[in-house]
Amino acid sequence: MTAPILEAAGVTMVFGGLTALKDVSFTLRDGEIIGLIGPNGAGKTTLFNCLTGLYAPSRGAVALRGTRLACDPARVTAAGVARTFQNIRLFPGMTATENVLVGRHVRMTQGPLSSLLHGPRFRRSEAEAAERAEKLLAFVGLTRFADELARNLPYGDQRRLEIARALATEPSVLLLDEPTAGMNAQETQSTRQLILAIRDLGVSVVVIEHDTKFIFTLCDRVLVLVQGELLVAGTPDEVRGDPRVVEAYLGAPPEEIEAQIHRSEV
Repeated sequence: MTAPILEAAGVTMVFGGLTALKDVSFTLRDGEIIGLIGPNGAGKTTLFNCLTGLYAPSRGAVALRGTRLACDPARVTAAGVARTFQNIRLFPGMTATENVLVGRHVRMTQGPLSSLLHGPRFRRSEAEAAERAEKLLAFVGLTRFADELARNLPYGDQRRLEIARALATEPSVLLLDEPTAGMNAQETQSTRQLILAIRDLGVSVVVIEHDTKFIFTLCDRVLVLVQGELLVAGTPDEVRGDPRVVEAYLGAPPEEIEAQIHRSEV
């Protein structure tokens, strides 16, 4: 077994008297796709916020390739962890290309003097960033929208643009928060193929999603959070067959929810 690329160890998050996460531990390995599921309020997005430095855990730690990550989103992004959000956070008055270039900024290395004078290093860096943005838009299928304002893109394409912007930071780990929310079946399948293609680029992925069929057919392992605690972790088959998951996450008698799952797969 190779060493994990990302490791959360005993992550606990307390807000006043509310414990949002309690002693959550898991590892993510190179080339792996992990699904994170659980009922509303289970702590899924809070965990993402701890993994990306937006929140400083009350206890516990997060490490990337064995190095503890700082509680600073910019430094976490520079280290190689990128994310998207449950609610789309694009710059609506900027074009698709410009939105991707914002993500690329973390990898641009020209100094302030070169930027001010528009010297050769600055021009070279700008050209490389523009080329990278063009390739990423093609990768997510948005070439035709390169010069379109983000607010004018269809909803599903806005979500793909947010993924392209995250990829512009050159992450080794990508966290996706409900990437198929609001999508139809065709868009959902397209997003599934995109995530698999991202994994094939060498990026490990963690996905929050309420669509259990999507998670069970996409992920190598699935983690189930309930009331801030990690209830079950295992393969999709192991998780789907666990009666604790059926009762706590899906909120119905095991035999009823299993019948629903099987009908959805037909």
